[in-house]
Amino acid sequence: MSSSPPPPGPPAYPVGLRLAGRRVLVLGGGAVARRRLPALVAAGADVLLVSPEATPTVEAMATAGEIRWERRGYRPGDLDGAWYALIATDDPEVNHAASAEAEERRIWCVRSDDAAAATAWTPATGRTDGVTVAVLTGRDPRRSAAVRDAVVEGLRDGSLAAPRHRARTPGVAIVGGGPGDPDLITVRGRRLLAEADVVVADRLGPRDLLDELPAHTRVVDAAKIPYGRAMAQEAINEALVEHARAGLNVVRLKGGDPYVFGRGMEEANAVARAGFPVTVVPGITSAVSVPAAAGIPVTHRGVAHEFTVVSGHLAPDDPRSLVDWPALARLRGTLVLLMAVERAGAIAEVLVRHGRAADTPVAVIQEGTTAAQRRVDATLADLATTITAHALRPPAVIVVGEVVAAAEPATLAAPAARCGTGDAATPDDASGAAGSAG
Repeated sequence: MSSSPPPPGPPAYPVGLRLAGRRVLVLGGGAVARRRLPALVAAGADVLLVSPEATPTVEAMATAGEIRWERRGYRPGDLDGAWYALIATDDPEVNHAASAEAEERRIWCVRSDDAAAATAWTPATGRTDGVTVAVLTGRDPRRSAAVRDAVVEGLRDGSLAAPRHRARTPGVAIVGGGPGDPDLITVRGRRLLAEADVVVADRLGPRDLLDELPAHTRVVDAAKIPYGRAMAQEAINEALVEHARAGLNVVRLKGGDPYVFGRGMEEANAVARAGFPVTVVPGITSAVSVPAAAGIPVTHRGVAHEFTVVSGHLAPDDPRSLVDWPALARLRGTLVLLMAVERAGAIAEVLVRHGRAADTPVAVIQEGTTAAQRRVDATLADLATTITAHALRPPAVIVVGEVVAAAEPATLAAPAARCGTGDAATPDDASGAAGSAG
């Protein structure tokens, strides 16, 4: 259903309708209703849908009790008690009759088929961090959407300067930066970075994002915090608390996800014990994203019904290891090994010894999602020699299982060139300064 452009004339008067608890009539259960209903529900409106049929999503909203649905066509009197109406049927005569009733009753009415005949227009709307952006350009709805998208994206990633003027409470946000490609950080993480006074950054985080920070933002390299390797994590904790105590907003930028072999919980606990609020922003873990970037699904129908993510920074025979390697060898699914390059030979040997086939496919993906990404395939039997022959080094993700061979050749094209630092940590990182591997 296409909407005719409104006639030239005075611009529409913008206003925000407060519809909580107020009746809204929606005529038609098709694609227009599917798009508009979520916002009406979010506004707390008492929505009555009148339509003989509805899309599956709209029907699901009615089944869930989010809206009321009367399965019939429009009839005079349906607008009784309504504050607002959305008319979106595929029958022009019904739309005309309903909008005439709305006009008679002085009810603001949107017409999806004829904007010129409507008494209200729906703006292109977006929301981020408590801000609603609504754009009307009159005769050019695509431009409205483009302007909205640009403003919302700018607010989300911090490129559109809109500083808060109310006092902010000092605290720490622990942000997962993703596997290395700066485009793979979450929207919330990017916004918090733009608002930070201090950023304590891992070397494995998406370092290109640091170049986008405002000039006043102080960047602390977590890999160079003093006190020695054994004290590095304690030093990071102290730095986070120290800057929060100074009244600053602090972002701890980590690679991958902060809670996947990233010591994020240790940092969150340290900040909380000091009495400051902690925000944790999950990140895209390398355990899933790096194999995907190399054309490998960690699960695949008929091939793998489970996947297990394992830290390989300790050898299987190390008494400090908490991994039950014999049990993992008996699993039929996918094993994703992080921080395992240096111990890969020993891990492969114990997996084969306890039942995993020696010819099980293995892939090693180095610098995943970045411009330097490369993938080398092997088997468990020759994994150690393959790593040596190709001079593979951390950060790298190792995938063990039949999923390695699941992709058709056409899906294995090299990823678009990206900037970033990779994701999976080295063994030293796991026990020291840049302890984010997820």
